[in-house]
Amino acid sequence: MEMALSAARLEVMQHIGKDIDGLITEYLKPIEENWQPTDFLPDSSKENFFSEVKLLQESCRELPYDYIAVLIGDTITEEALPTYESWLMDVIGVDQVNNPSGWAQWVRKWTAEENRHGDLLNKYLYLSGRVNMRALEVSTQYLIADGFDIGTDRDPYRNFIYTSFQELATNVSHRRTATLAKKFGNPHLSKICGVIAADEMRHAKAYKAFVTRILEVDPSELLLALEDMMRKKIVMPAVFLRETGVKMGDTFSHFSDAAQRLGVYTTNDYIEILESLLVDWKIDSVRDINEKAERSRDYLMALPNRLKRVADRTKVPELAYEFSWIN
Repeated sequence: MEMALSAARLEVMQHIGKDIDGLITEYLKPIEENWQPTDFLPDSSKENFFSEVKLLQESCRELPYDYIAVLIGDTITEEALPTYESWLMDVIGVDQVNNPSGWAQWVRKWTAEENRHGDLLNKYLYLSGRVNMRALEVSTQYLIADGFDIGTDRDPYRNFIYTSFQELATNVSHRRTATLAKKFGNPHLSKICGVIAADEMRHAKAYKAFVTRILEVDPSELLLALEDMMRKKIVMPAVFLRETGVKMGDTFSHFSDAAQRLGVYTTNDYIEILESLLVDWKIDSVRDINEKAERSRDYLMALPNRLKRVADRTKVPELAYEFSWIN
């Protein structure tokens, strides 16, 4: 990103960041008020621990293959949190050395909340008896080691657009796994997925609010950034997902197919998230923008219908894939 543009971005981040403590109070919870993973797991210090684990395993025995695969993929995605934190710490305006109480504080506290998600899902899957945990752990290590490129560079505008979209996508995924768990007769797992989904929605509201504040002070540049991100397409953070002996990214395609077959996260969900963001940010009525930004707005407002035409022609692969993760 050119120097002049970087300086302008930094100025906007400093302007929005003046109220960072208020944003943290509004969108993140005090640690002592948050749920913790062990709130939803058998207590190993109790005499009935093994009987509770047995009940947990029995409730997981009949969960469909694709469902377990999607739950594992979601878990690995959540466990790759070190990648996401390090990426956000490098965004323009985030300075953990010289201004640790500014945007860096947001990143740390957001990360602290997110950390519970993978922790809970990992422990649950370990106890379920359905999962080859070593294979899951290998995929997690690969995903962290391989990193990711979400097309945002160090630009805070593009990063907040991405996180707005991604937090909504993870909310949809966890909410659907919660609904399906209940349908499959596992209300305990449904509750677990549900509390994670609630966190993701709260985080989505935060990042959407950041974008709204940017629109108030730099609408033209925000629209250009949004057009750029949508032309590239929003890629999922686990896009490089793989297993032992599998090329980087190949396992993600199979994970995505399983999610589509189950209806956990589909092409139509992608379009609906885009539509909701265009409405929330009032993109159709943004004013005081330059000519280039007006063209961006026209492109963005026409995009959902264009994507719907493509989605109507897209077929979900029916061929199941044998994941190394599942016993």
